[in-house]
Parts: sequence; structure tokens; C-alpha cells
Amino acid sequence: MAVSTFIHGLARLMAILGGIVLALLTIMTVVSIGGRSLISFGLGPVPGDFELVEAGAAFAVFAFLPWCQLNRGHATVDLFTNYLPAGVNRWIDLVSETLMTIVFVVLAWRLWVGMMDKIRYQETTFILQYPVWWGFASAMIGAVVCVIVSVYMTGVRVQEVRTGRSNLAPTHGGMH
Repeated sequence: MAVSTFIHGLARLMAILGGIVLALLTIMTVVSIGGRSLISFGLGPVPGDFELVEAGAAFAVFAFLPWCQLNRGHATVDLFTNYLPAGVNRWIDLVSETLMTIVFVVLAWRLWVGMMDKIRYQETTFILQYPVWWGFASAMIGAVVCVIVSVYMTGVRVQEVRTGRSNLAPTHGGMH
């Protein structure tokens, strides 16, 4: 299996998992709000709903980042770069990709440090009493995949500068 195929599949899988988690959080939130409005009928909110949303949203955000990085989906300002020669833009892309990789490495590192603190202090959530580090660990999965994708994309940009041509289209696959 080619590295490119593996990276694309991994990023796509993370985005799909993030979407599933986000959909489940949405359903849970609707059920919880509905339960609050039906307290007189013996129903109620989902216990710890805000704790679950907090951890799930953290996972979802980090799960979407690899796909965004792979497809150059981050916000860009190309007001002036559209008028620059392609070779200059390839260098700008390489520098930008390298900086993003550094940012993702730092994010993953700090998530790791935070997770280790939560494990050490055995901190738990208020209502459900599950370990807070579980949320950090779920976000770490996406962060590590994002670092892998970002390092791969930096390699792609190095190859583009080296060969003088673009190797990838801005988006890949059918998921946008």
C-alpha cells in the first residue's frame, strides 16, 4: 500500500469518526433538552451531558484536523500570492506547511503533558466521575494523526519545491 493511500485513508477515517461522534453528541443534546422540557412527565436531562459534549467535541475537533490539513482546508489569505510566480508560491506553501507541522507537534506535546497531569492527579468529571484524562486521550488520537498527516504534507511540499511542480490537487476524494 502506498504511503499516500494510507495517509488519505487515515485522515478520512478520523474525519468520519469525528462526524459520527458529533452526530451522536447532537442527538444526545436534543434528548437532554427534550428531557428537561418533559420533567413533569418523569423525564429529565441526560446526566453529565455537558461533560460528554466537552470530551466528544474535543475528539471531534482533533479528528477533523488531519482531513483539513491534507486538503489544505485551513483559512488562507491569498490576496497577493495569486499574482506571484508558481515557484514562489510553492516555497510559501512549504514554509506554511512546515509552520503548521510545528504547531501540530506543539499541540500534541502539550495535550500529552496535560493528559499526564490529569492521570497523575486522578481528576474526574463532576457528575459522571469518569477520568478527565479520557477526553485528553481521545483528542490525542486526532492530534497524533494530524502530526503524521502534516509531516507527510511537508514532505509533499518539499517534493513540489524540488521538482518544480505540484504533486497534489487542493482536495482529495469525495469528502469536502
